[in-house]
Amino acid sequence: MLSESDLIAIRRHLHQIPELALQETETHQFLLETVKKMEQKFLEIRNSEELPTAMMVLVHGFDPQRTIGYRTDIDALPVEEQTGLPYSSKHPGVMHACGHDIHMTVALGVLSYFSEHQPKDNLLFFFQPAEESESGGKQSYELGLFHGRWRPDEFYGLHDNPDLPAGAIGCRMGTLFAGTTEVNIDLNGKGGHAAYPQDANDTVVAAAMLISQVQTVISRSIDPIQSGVITLGKIDGGTIRNVIAGHTRIEGTIRGLTQKMIETIDQRLKDICEGIGRSYNMDVHLELNQGGYWPVENNPQLTKRFISYMQSAPNVNFVETAPAMTGEDFGFLLAKFPGTMFWLGVDDDSQLHSATLTPKEEAIQQGVDAITGFLEYRMTE
Repeated sequence: MLSESDLIAIRRHLHQIPELALQETETHQFLLETVKKMEQKFLEIRNSEELPTAMMVLVHGFDPQRTIGYRTDIDALPVEEQTGLPYSSKHPGVMHACGHDIHMTVALGVLSYFSEHQPKDNLLFFFQPAEESESGGKQSYELGLFHGRWRPDEFYGLHDNPDLPAGAIGCRMGTLFAGTTEVNIDLNGKGGHAAYPQDANDTVVAAAMLISQVQTVISRSIDPIQSGVITLGKIDGGTIRNVIAGHTRIEGTIRGLTQKMIETIDQRLKDICEGIGRSYNMDVHLELNQGGYWPVENNPQLTKRFISYMQSAPNVNFVETAPAMTGEDFGFLLAKFPGTMFWLGVDDDSQLHSATLTPKEEAIQQGVDAITGFLEYRMTE
């Protein structure tokens, strides 16, 4: 079984070889080699031709009543590391700035334990590529990776949190992470001379009205007790001051705590774009791209059981947390399988996606112990 020093060494190696979404070949190979060094008596390893950097490991239980899934993400971000650590990224411009090296290491620690202590139920460990982009969770589901004995009855996963004490477990009933949708709006009118507006169709003016109307969606179409965000962060129209713009593009993002809320916001945006198009006699094209970044909506029954265990476990520091408006593609899998996502505290002054993120490594063993204890408790029910 992997010791704490083994786990720290694994984490530091993973930290040095970060790779972007769907490019995690070196990471995949290291994970595969690490798992193959474990006791193989209860393990079955599966790779996928359709999603080559994904890896699944099934731990066969001695009296399985269910298959419990555990997911970890394996990709990194296009960030130039600035931590100054001796084990900093060896890949220029790429860094585990979201802590997925911590995620993978904890998963390996839990898997290592159950490779030597056969569980009652089947356990499915899913090492998932492309969380940060490319919707790896959605891809894995749509490619049919979860079928037959590889289909989990329930799914769990963690995300590290620099705002919580090292090793603390954070969770909540309801939504943990918001869902996200990319918004692209193209307004196509007619360009012309600034002195002859009657002969043109100004997309900048139409865009200004559209942006103003969008500001009313959250304040007038969403229950104020709930929460949603629309940010239009980029606008590009025109070429020079004395030419009326025939095309303007607006780019932004939607965040919502439930899929129903996101769909409501989507519909209001469609209505507004259609109305602006008619009012200004121009084509207004709206593109909404959510991919797999659905809200992480925790299953009520499973999450209540998870929180109850973590609150009562003698060596676990449990913290009830507020929902976060950041996105996570585990939300798509939780829309397909009941499950729970939770936080693992890593106590750092730097935030996620920061070039200086330096998680506390003592969180790793505490995370392994808490998750192992919960899974053993879950299998007694």
